[in-house]
This record gives sequence, structure tokens and C-alpha cells, in this order.
Amino acid sequence: MAVALKAFHVSDVPNLDRVPEKPSLSLCSTRFSKGVELNRAASCRIPNFLLIGHRGHGMNILQSSDSRMKAIKENSLLSFNSAAKFPLDFIEFDVQVTKDDFPVIFHDDIILSEENGTIFEKRVTELCLAEFLCYGPQKEAGKEGKCLYRKTKDGKFEKWNVETDDSLCTLQEAFQKVEPSLGFNIELKFDDYKVYQHDHLTHTLQVILQVVFEFARDRPIIFSTFQPDAAQLVRKLQNSYPVYFLTEGGTKTYYDARRNSLAEAMKVCLEGGLQGIVSEIKGVFTDPGAVPKIKGSNLSLLTYGKLNNVPEAVYMQYLMGIDGVIVDFVEEISRTVDGMIKPDEAMIGEERMSEANSKVQFSEKELSFLLKLIPELIQQH
Repeated sequence: MAVALKAFHVSDVPNLDRVPEKPSLSLCSTRFSKGVELNRAASCRIPNFLLIGHRGHGMNILQSSDSRMKAIKENSLLSFNSAAKFPLDFIEFDVQVTKDDFPVIFHDDIILSEENGTIFEKRVTELCLAEFLCYGPQKEAGKEGKCLYRKTKDGKFEKWNVETDDSLCTLQEAFQKVEPSLGFNIELKFDDYKVYQHDHLTHTLQVILQVVFEFARDRPIIFSTFQPDAAQLVRKLQNSYPVYFLTEGGTKTYYDARRNSLAEAMKVCLEGGLQGIVSEIKGVFTDPGAVPKIKGSNLSLLTYGKLNNVPEAVYMQYLMGIDGVIVDFVEEISRTVDGMIKPDEAMIGEERMSEANSKVQFSEKELSFLLKLIPELIQQH
């Protein structure tokens, strides 16, 4: 269960002066969309449909029969720059902080390796940077890293084999070595079942912000996290970049009620002055009536999940007024967006904007149609 933060002022946060002040930015992804407004003061309006690469070029699912899920090592520089070859606005990746205060990019809380036939588990946050970088392929010629494993849903350990492997990396390296026009959706990663004290959250977020402010330059940035206290805290610690609250939208239940529905996610955002929600798409499809409520509350709405690899589901979200999707199949879905969505925006311009805003208000007939169609999509994925 997460510990609720007591009310406090920014001046009360210890060592806040470690985070350099920057003026509030109007963030725009200008790679392929025409100006995507992500600033709270400007209503966080996103006139174009954002396309975001999940963990770069797509996440790895080792037991999947689909070779695309094992093509490139997720959350790596290679994955990020491979994604940059497609018309994406952002890539999404997970950031944790090592015990010696280095932000690194890795999804799982636990890192698994094998030595002499035994699997060893270590928390990423309990490793120092040098230890973390010893896992997987090494940059130094002739040096061999510890073999990485992953735990499957049925509890088995499987060697983390992908078609094209790459080394683990730090947040600083991502800023320095990834195509500079590509936006970063930085997920602030915390253990779902661990209690975090306020001072610990503050320190972790300050370490990450220090790197962001030093190396981001003009790169568009979005922060997101499933940890509600961290989401509200990172908003208090800086006002340069938008903050989104991640939620599974009621598809999974947690002890912290703030994580259990789109309605609760809205409360977290409105109470903390956040800019938007990133929801598991099944949560939105199960409750499509939440979309106009979220948009009517001046919040942006993005989605993630396996259904976002289905072109028809992505197009439906566009029609519903959702602002963007996080996807694994970046090549296929970018083709869908270019073929079905971008032409609408290019041809109609401002008219498409007003239509999209009004389209959010579904009639009972439209809602009925969506509710009949969506369960079939959900059951198939």
C-alpha cells in the first residue's frame, strides 16, 4: 500500500535546490505531428493523435509465438533508435535509480541472472551502477556480461534471448545517444507492492530530475507513474514538464484504491494538478463513458495495452477522442495512423479539431454500439 502524502509546500521539500529552475515550457512534438500542446496552463490540449513506442521499439515477451515481441532488446539504445526510424512522437521507457543515485532504464523491479546453474534475484534499486551494467551484453570488446533471465507468468525462468540484443543503459545515455527530436515518455518506476516514505520518493525523483534538466535540452518530455504519491510529488517538484498518472483502469485491483478505476485516477490528477491519465485500454473500452468526463475535466488521455497493437482498436480510440496510444508494433501501427488518421488531420485541419472535441460526447446509440463491439475485442486479446 502506498503511503499518502501530507500536504506540504515546495519550500518544505528538503534539498529542492538540487533541481535547477527552468521556465514553464510549452512542449510540442514536432517530428511528425503539427504541434502537440502539453502544457497545463494551455489546457494540455493535444490537437493531434500521439503515437508512442512502448519501451522503444516494443516490449519483449519471451514466450510469445510472435517474433516481433523478441526482435530487439526492450528499453535499450538500439530499441530507441530503431523506433526513431518510424513516425513516432515519443518513446516510453522505465526509469529506476540505483543505490548510488544513477537513473537507469529497466522495466522489472527484479533483475535475474544465472551463475553455476542457480538463478539469482536482485532488486535493481539495490545495485550500484557498475553492478547493474554488468548484466547482459557488454560495450567493452571481449568482456562477457551476466546472462539475463526473465520469469514467465507460470513461474518458470527463461533466458532473455532476443534476435538483436543490446547493452543496458542509463537515462543520461538515452538523452545523449537517442535521436534528439524524439520525445521521451519517462515512466517513474516503483514497486507496486512496496510502501514508500515521502523522503525516499523525494530523493529518488530529485535524482531523476537532475539528469532531465541537465540533458533534456529541447526534447519533449512527459512523466508518468503508477505511484500516485510520486505522480503528485513530481508535479510539485517541477512545472516544466507534464505529469500523467498511470492506471490499469479497474482491470486489476490494488490495496490503494486510487489505482483501481478511471474515476479515482481523475481524482488523483485533479487534486495534484496533473496533466492527464495513461490507462490500460481495456479499462477505457469497458467504460467508454469515462472519456468525455476525463476530457471535460481538462485532462489528456493516453492508453497502453495489447489491444493497442490492433489497428481497428487504435482507430476507434481516435474516433473516441483519445489523445494517443502507446504501442509495441510501431511499424504496423504507425502505418495505420499515417493511413487512416493523419490524412483526416491534414485535410480538415481546424474543422477536424472541433469535430474531435464534439465527438467525445457520445449518444446513447453510439455508446451501445461501442459496448457491443468492445467485449469481443477484449476477449480476443
